[in-house]
Amino acid sequence: MTNTTTPALLKDILGPPALRVIASAGASVSRHFDQAVFLSSASNGLAGLSIMGRVRHIADALKAALPDRFEDALEIVGAMAPQLTHGFQAIAVTEFVARYGLDDVDRSLDALAHLTRFGSAEFAVRPFLAQDTERTLAIMARWTGSPDEHVRRLASEGSRPRLPWASRIPAFKANPTLAVAILESLKADPSTYVRKSVANHLNDIAKDRPDWLLHRLADWQNGDPGTTWIIRHALRTLIKEGNPRALALIGVGDGAAVTIQDFSIKPRNVRLGQAITINVELISTSPDAQRLVVDYRVHYTRAGGRTAGKVFKLKTFDLPAGQAATLGVRQAIRNFSTRRHHPGCHEVELIVNGQTMAKTAFEIETESSI
Repeated sequence: MTNTTTPALLKDILGPPALRVIASAGASVSRHFDQAVFLSSASNGLAGLSIMGRVRHIADALKAALPDRFEDALEIVGAMAPQLTHGFQAIAVTEFVARYGLDDVDRSLDALAHLTRFGSAEFAVRPFLAQDTERTLAIMARWTGSPDEHVRRLASEGSRPRLPWASRIPAFKANPTLAVAILESLKADPSTYVRKSVANHLNDIAKDRPDWLLHRLADWQNGDPGTTWIIRHALRTLIKEGNPRALALIGVGDGAAVTIQDFSIKPRNVRLGQAITINVELISTSPDAQRLVVDYRVHYTRAGGRTAGKVFKLKTFDLPAGQAATLGVRQAIRNFSTRRHHPGCHEVELIVNGQTMAKTAFEIETESSI
């Protein structure tokens, strides 16, 4: 029988075992940390909270267990961090700084730059940006010169206009390009970890200011391999939309001189927990070599008969004149915390250089229909 077990809940990362780790870390570094108070406060009401709700709840429990003097509390949480065993435990610790350190900005931001090495402080820096955007951005801009890649990444990630799970900052809603000085400083960063954040930050901007982004990235084309990677990754939303200027920036012409010999999905009927294989054969009709960006869009059936499309990358490659290429990908049909599948017909589009060139479909069946 197919295994359709519900995935583990993300919020359980901050369950009772995590509370014990945090409590033990606090007690081991200071006699002024009240372990019993923390465990009691953190455990009470935890079960019904989401992952980010638990982050805030644990931060409040830390407040109850730590000294009243904020400077003393910061010293303890800074010493606790290396003993934590999961990034989300550290995120809960950084949230303490966000919730109780807004009146001590310089000391708090210094603490976040230290804590981010153990669990990203990208959420914790947001209240400081909302409170005083200009001052906080100036401090974060200095972080771009840090020898620590985690601190440099925090400068970019914490200032993202559309950071997932995070509150939107009013100033960035009005102008999502406010952190451009940070991005300019990091556009050739040696760390993949940092460059990925820069690209994601730019992709956020693409959703609100595509023309600004395209103009800026045209000026970034300097031959540096790291910068080239950032440009390609930052343009992914616009490329999926078939934006001609975005395609041109990665060396792709408008449209594609190809014919589709085969575009198929096997099996056509699947159950939850199984997988499909998507295959396509393309044949060049161009007298010259051409760069192709090949994606596919799955139109997921939703409750009530609605559909929602999601684009997946297949391959970006150079196809010689008159040559053929066969591409394939296997995709599991299983539920995730961010996506649940529903029975019904799922249309799939083949997208080449931003244009739909073929369609097919597969069916997710209920257990009772097999």
